Amino acid sequence: MGRQVRVHEVYAGRVVQGAGALALVPDELDRLGARRVLVVAAPSSAAAARELTQALGERHAATFGRPVQHTPVEVTARALEAAREARADALVAIGGGSAIGLAKALAIRTGMPQVAVPTTYAGSEATPVLGETEHGVKTTRRDPALAPGTVVYDPELTLSMPHGLTLTSALNALAHAVEALWDEQASAATRAYAVEAADGVLTALPLVLDDLSDVGARARLQEAAWLAGACLAQARMGLHHQLAHALGGTYGLPHAELHALLLAHVLRYDLPAAPDAAARLTRVAGGDPVAAVAALAARHAGPTTLGALGLPRTALREVAERVAAAPYPNPRPVVADEVEELLLGAW
Repeated sequence: MGRQVRVHEVYAGRVVQGAGALALVPDELDRLGARRVLVVAAPSSAAAARELTQALGERHAATFGRPVQHTPVEVTARALEAAREARADALVAIGGGSAIGLAKALAIRTGMPQVAVPTTYAGSEATPVLGETEHGVKTTRRDPALAPGTVVYDPELTLSMPHGLTLTSALNALAHAVEALWDEQASAATRAYAVEAADGVLTALPLVLDDLSDVGARARLQEAAWLAGACLAQARMGLHHQLAHALGGTYGLPHAELHALLLAHVLRYDLPAAPDAAARLTRVAGGDPVAAVAALAARHAGPTTLGALGLPRTALREVAERVAAAPYPNPRPVVADEVEELLLGAW
């Protein structure tokens, strides 16, 4: 009799959550025995990084303030040199996916412990996954050592996110949950995370877009992003993420905006082949999930098409063929002609 046994890895970590949690980062570093801390900070998080470094006092060894999207290896090399010059023994990343990704790249090369302080909804802090770019090609690696040991969620740090980034970053988080729902090998726990994450994004995001200062709705959105990141850690991602990686790594397109504008198109492509995911998302959305996501994406004041992002029309066929040649696990077969049609709709 054939049997199927699955092993599900859960990346346990320490999570500090709540308004004002940034002030507890020094205590978390005390737990790690850190003496010389390298702060990796996105430029948009400079003010919060300064507050943190003041609280660290003499333990602040240096700040690297130039992380780059898609974690180019040449930037990692510069940051690694800064860490060595500072004799750092621990890392704190504060910012979005770029800062957290760079800290992961440093941690895997040095063994230093990490504390992640996300200021967007990218979800990378909850995963053992790192995407790195070299010579225009983005590759993804998975290793338990990449996952930050401590994550600090402070919704007050998201209040400075502008309307556009709030929208695109939250839809990026939603994409993690959506793809977990149509991964046939995902555990029941992961599917539960995905449903709650999708509900949180679809419920809280409209409230935040209407009032960017709503800390309560921001906290719900941040919690949904955390759960969506856990989905990314535990489930296989499919066509949506493959397209985002292919387009972002090769053409340098912005990560969050890519996810936001692609998601409704991929939902339309995949949901007919994923009836369980479709049923769950329909319940959460209170109707057609494709229409719900498309309506949210349309609220972006910035680029909402691949063409507006700067992707040339001639690139669509090449990307479609590359994706179809080595597809990620996906509920619907990945056929170059059909993917090109999807991309044309997004273009």
